[in-house]
Amino acid sequence: MKRLRQLSFRRPPAEGPAAVVVGGGLNALGVARSLARANVAVDLLAGSRDMPAARSRHVKFRRYDDSRSENVVDALADWAARYPGLRRPLILTEEEKVAAVSEQRTRLEQDYVLLLPSEDTVDRLLHKDRFHAAAEAGGYAVPRTRRIRSVADLDSLSTLVPPLVIKPAGRQPEFLAHFPRATYMDSIDAARDRLQHMLAVSDDLIVQEWVGGDDSTIYFCLQCLADDDRDPVSFVGRKLRAWPRQTGGTARCVAAPEAAAVLAPITTRFFREQGVVGLAGMEYKWRADTQEYVMIEPTIGRTDHQEEVATLNGVNLPWAAYRQALGLDAPRTMPVAPVRIWKDPMADANAAAAQTEIARPAASSARVVDALWRRNDPVPALLDLCDRARARFTRAVGRVS
Repeated sequence: MKRLRQLSFRRPPAEGPAAVVVGGGLNALGVARSLARANVAVDLLAGSRDMPAARSRHVKFRRYDDSRSENVVDALADWAARYPGLRRPLILTEEEKVAAVSEQRTRLEQDYVLLLPSEDTVDRLLHKDRFHAAAEAGGYAVPRTRRIRSVADLDSLSTLVPPLVIKPAGRQPEFLAHFPRATYMDSIDAARDRLQHMLAVSDDLIVQEWVGGDDSTIYFCLQCLADDDRDPVSFVGRKLRAWPRQTGGTARCVAAPEAAAVLAPITTRFFREQGVVGLAGMEYKWRADTQEYVMIEPTIGRTDHQEEVATLNGVNLPWAAYRQALGLDAPRTMPVAPVRIWKDPMADANAAAAQTEIARPAASSARVVDALWRRNDPVPALLDLCDRARARFTRAVGRVS
């Protein structure tokens, strides 16, 4: 394993300054590989060398203490001191870091190009209740929602039609240490009982009516938006599997050109109304009974977990953001055939074990691409295999002893 960690590959000469990417997960790994395709060097700030992106041959890794989200600002300031006078594009991959950078942007703007909307826009769209209000005011289809801040608010649940889903309204690491990001409830009484426990941890929750349909009815539009009237770079896809099922993140997804003509304009219009620039995305769910796409929640100021599916299908959004930061035109999109399916290997395996069949599978010609494994960048996948083998061995030894 130590020899694997020490494997190094020579970086090709890059054009322009290195992009600075914050985060170490599969999201950041996809960003690094997307930028490498465009011959862009990547400086990566992450919390551990053991994270997938930190193991990639495409990055120059720097560790920082990410135990608190605000630490990223000090880390970025320290990193910039190594390159005085050089202002470089910054790409974020984690929601908590978006909030921290947005709140302290004046410390960083001299050294980094921050592709962020205004602080008010970031705060509004990262808060689920405020996003819901903005979308509802604009006439967009959204699930009916109630904000729960105390036991007194539980009476408002009677105005909703179950099943329901409970979520934290904003960024709440303390809540997520005790509860999942989304909790499905099949009745108002069950939701009320669950909320009684949740309110002991958080006083800012939302409850929404559940939009029916399996995971393959969830769509997303990923974008890079300029600060003028130019059309954004857009990619529309749909999930094939999620983990946990129904309420979890993307486990497997594919391009959805059949929905692009509808979802790209809707997403563009909403984001422009809200003053969004840079990297963003919107998740939708197809509601069969009303024959419409319902807005679920946005991604603001960062890449999405499955962002690389766009690059694999010819729409390199991290490169578009990099070029935008340098004042250059967006790269041309290059449609790929057959289409590529992106999968998170562990999440996809868990989802497949729970439900083997995909309700609406992709075309049989589609090619599956593993988010970890690449022939020209093998170390993230190989070390992941080593880590899992070591964990299984440790568990086996523990059982024997």
